[in-house]
Amino acid sequence: MVGATTLIFSIILLLQSKNMLQVQLTDAPIILGLLCGGAIVYWFCGASMQAVTTGAYRAVEFIKKNMDLDKKEADIEDSKTVVKICTQYAQTGMWNIFIALISITLAFALLNPNFFVAYLISIACFGLFQAIYMANAGGSWDNAKKVVEVDLKDKGTELHAATIIGDTVGDPFKDTSSVSLNPIIKFSTLFGLLATEIAIEMAVHARETHSMNYAPFFSIPLFIIGLVFVWRSFYSMRIPEV
Repeated sequence: MVGATTLIFSIILLLQSKNMLQVQLTDAPIILGLLCGGAIVYWFCGASMQAVTTGAYRAVEFIKKNMDLDKKEADIEDSKTVVKICTQYAQTGMWNIFIALISITLAFALLNPNFFVAYLISIACFGLFQAIYMANAGGSWDNAKKVVEVDLKDKGTELHAATIIGDTVGDPFKDTSSVSLNPIIKFSTLFGLLATEIAIEMAVHARETHSMNYAPFFSIPLFIIGLVFVWRSFYSMRIPEV
């Protein structure tokens, strides 16, 4: 978070040095930037959990079709195969997220630097508290299952079944989405700083030469690419209906 905050203030100081800083809460770009930053955080959490959940589903389907469930001892090779399947599908989903995040970040940075500053501030604030919430909630669900299994010794009961369902949500909460938000924040601010510098230089050049600023036009195809991969991160990774 410290590194992300430093990069955000670097963008603000850069805008101020070029007399382009217009950060007021009543400005439409600032309000839209705050809304978009929060939306990106919740999209990322949902998409990353979708990737992990689909990977687990594919592994279960593989186990049902190709493995002998009557074995008394687990086969090491079978275990490696299951882990490999989960990892492959999770990585596929994360690639969709990665490309979508790059495209949208660059598109917003080129569109309007002041809008992008609000966007980054929103990502940092929403991302911090969302990560804390997901880590605590996921840990609580995981601990609830352990309490039922170890302390209450109620395996096989309805209570145990309920805690298993909770832990199914809790594991991606604490092990995937929450721990990934910090690098996502840093990644967005780092790439955004580089793109914002380009956008500011293009705007200054256009102002000095009285020509058109072409930076916003580059943001349109990048935003469309980002939307395509946002769609892929959800709909191409869904568990098929039976």
